[in-house]
Amino acid sequence: MNAHTRLAGDIPLGNWVDRYAPTVLRPYLRLSRLDRPIGTWLLLLPGWWSLALSSKFWPDSFHFLLFALGATVMRGAGCTFNDIIDRDFDGKVARTAARPIPSGDVSLAQASAWLLLQLLVGLLMLAQFNNFAIAVGAASLGLIFPYPFMKRITYWPQAWLGLTFNWGALLGWAATTGQLESPAFLLYSGGLFWTLGYDTIYAHQDKEDDALVGVKSTALRLGDATPLWLVLFYGAAWALFCAAGWAGGEHWPFFLLMGAAAAQLGWQIRGLDLNSPLDCLEKFKSNRSFGLIVLAALCAGKWG
Repeated sequence: MNAHTRLAGDIPLGNWVDRYAPTVLRPYLRLSRLDRPIGTWLLLLPGWWSLALSSKFWPDSFHFLLFALGATVMRGAGCTFNDIIDRDFDGKVARTAARPIPSGDVSLAQASAWLLLQLLVGLLMLAQFNNFAIAVGAASLGLIFPYPFMKRITYWPQAWLGLTFNWGALLGWAATTGQLESPAFLLYSGGLFWTLGYDTIYAHQDKEDDALVGVKSTALRLGDATPLWLVLFYGAAWALFCAAGWAGGEHWPFFLLMGAAAAQLGWQIRGLDLNSPLDCLEKFKSNRSFGLIVLAALCAGKWG
């Protein structure tokens, strides 16, 4: 196992944070999961999809950059808030006990200050868009803050995550057009089912610990029936993405590449080992590839 795959709980060691970041900043960067970019990709891609779908020819490069920066900061803020709320749970689970707050590397007051800083930077990014888009973006806070509590009250916290993580599908359309229309809502709805799929796979890594500490998830609710449900979740996501492309005026290259996207989702389900945390993590991370295929499809579909 090389330096980039060594772990302290779920924290990767030997990556750019360990090699290049000042020692004093490392716990905060880990708190924001900047050493694990997959979550940023999954938050970012629905926004990039929406920018591509709502553009006449090619998405605005400045908006693309703002979305990338905003997704990085807001994903970090979400992870920070989640760890503040879950600090007692995290301390009881071997995989998360080494995280900055339960390990004592960051105090509760320091984490709260770091959260406020990230939210202020996120607000600065959002302020670059039109007034309607600012309102749409601000509304996402109503989903972000309740999320950590969902796994205490429902076996479907992944559905709430889907509502939260795909908000960029609405924001991207609002940033480009100054309004919301049916393609944006179709894209957002597809993203909800996509997240239900990939985060259920992710949750299977923690199902034993979750059951012990009393945390709920779709992995526990669906159990061995998960592959059948993944067919439903991913099938609905793919169909809604195709409907969004059709409603948004995409041409034949979009639908051709969406065939490749469907194949990637099928690969995830066919090869999934629900009892292997490493395989679940690999399949979860592969959704970046799926998302990039969809992005390529949306861009290519403008030129068919």
